[in-house]
Amino acid sequence: MAFNMKQYVESLGAKIALSYLDSDPEVNIPKLVRWIEKFDKKGVYSTAYPYIEKIAADPDNVWFKFIKSLYSDIDPSVRKTIFRNFLLNSAIVGFNRRTENEKKYDCNVPWAMLIDPTSACNLNCVGCWAAEYDHALNMDFDTLDSIITQGKELGTYMYLFSGGEPLMRKADIIKLCAKHDDCTFLAFTNATLIDDDFAEDMLRVKNFIPAISVEGFEEETDFRRGKGTYKAVERAMDILKGRKLPFGISCCYTSKNTENIGSDAFFDHMIEKGAKFAWLFTYMPIGVNAQTDLMVSPEQREFMYRRIREFRQTKPIFTMDFWNDAEYVGGCIAGGRRYLHINANGDIEPCAFIHYSDSNIHKKTLLEAYQSPLFMQYRANQPFNDNLLRPCPLLDNHGRLTEIVEKSGAVSTDMLNRENVRDLSSKCEKSAAEWAPVASHLWAEHGRQQQ
Repeated sequence: MAFNMKQYVESLGAKIALSYLDSDPEVNIPKLVRWIEKFDKKGVYSTAYPYIEKIAADPDNVWFKFIKSLYSDIDPSVRKTIFRNFLLNSAIVGFNRRTENEKKYDCNVPWAMLIDPTSACNLNCVGCWAAEYDHALNMDFDTLDSIITQGKELGTYMYLFSGGEPLMRKADIIKLCAKHDDCTFLAFTNATLIDDDFAEDMLRVKNFIPAISVEGFEEETDFRRGKGTYKAVERAMDILKGRKLPFGISCCYTSKNTENIGSDAFFDHMIEKGAKFAWLFTYMPIGVNAQTDLMVSPEQREFMYRRIREFRQTKPIFTMDFWNDAEYVGGCIAGGRRYLHINANGDIEPCAFIHYSDSNIHKKTLLEAYQSPLFMQYRANQPFNDNLLRPCPLLDNHGRLTEIVEKSGAVSTDMLNRENVRDLSSKCEKSAAEWAPVASHLWAEHGRQQQ
């Protein structure tokens, strides 16, 4: 094998960085920041360095407590693997590779990829588009392996699984984790299939993290997911916490549960159960038979905006709201700008909530899909609004998605009932109009400070 100085330097640097993360975070994290600065020659993360060093020097800071919990609560070998793959491979090595390829090929290259290994699910959740899927669809292992191999070549080291219920393919997922041990893998899962044996597999591969879907407490969760689901979720959390395995929660806030998900009691309980992160999504009316009455009001969306920002100052858990945090990432991240979605049929979609495509992984390479008319339309039009609190071309900017889909020639990928993009957009027109003045007020009050 030919000697590769760049790979050698990257490998040596990883070993140095990991040595800083073995123990004593208050001492070693500032060292790690200074090491990263040496490799971050373009200053991509420069605004974060002083803040991280300040956190590490203040034991009373909530983020100091969060970082300490990663040492006390997570298995050391798992923690080291996650740090290596996420901080080094994805944030540094992958970033540089993605930047080079975006310039070379004049297209978006995503930081993360969301893949459905199967359309099958063992639940039938209210308002979930997967409940309408043909449950017979499965992406074979070789295709999944090829997607990840292609992705790494372009600089993507973060892979997320959804479905259906991805853990219905748990054996293949663990096999992928073992083969691609330089990547971080995460699955949005209902957690009902997490058992002792699977937890042992997670300890063995060390690079898989569940994001457990929960809708609030027992009443709210079982309302959407079926009786007994919440108890199964708590059992899974206990198994994972008992083995010092990292996990988080994935919460869809709707008109029925927003106040519960945004409560101190719910977040405090999830932290007590061991959750290290919370990813939040607002309900989207995807699918011909979607229940539009589950869409949140502008008041509920503002409530979540304010609560999550408050929690970041008071609770030791990493939170991210897929819509309300767009101001921190420059607007919509779909269309390969930061991520994309591949369904179980192989259709390559801009977003998990945008079921339109002009490319299929069985017929095109990832690079060809990134250069397709649909993804190039996204690239040309992002951000979709100067107010980054209105990021989405469907939910927040009526007509923008319709224009993109029709110009690109993309078609509906819903597997049973094809949905015309104009019909889909009409469901969100009222919500977009009502959110606009609230977003304008919030942007004037807070959002512009991020620019």
